[in-house]
Amino acid sequence: MNRTEFILTTAIILFVAFAMGWFANWLMHRFTRVRQSDVADLDRMSQELHEAEETRDQAITYLQQREAELTNQLSQTEAELRAAMDGLREARHEAEELRNQLHGAG
Repeated sequence: MNRTEFILTTAIILFVAFAMGWFANWLMHRFTRVRQSDVADLDRMSQELHEAEETRDQAITYLQQREAELTNQLSQTEAELRAAMDGLREARHEAEELRNQLHGAG
């Protein structure tokens, strides 16, 4: 193999390597390219996620307010129950005293 053949063979090998590299690069970009419809889908999903998070936050706020209201109502009801029980206890005590007075006088 003389010098010209060596240069020509080397040039062909380099050209084939370049062509294979270019083709591999084109192939990679072809399969990994992001389509406009994919971007639109991502935008739509992002918006839906944002709306879902807002709805969740509103639901949490509503539940916290409702829990506070119910806790307040429960406290009021317990206070009323204690007052009613105290009144009942006092009424029984008075009734017992009246019975004792009637039985003692009779």
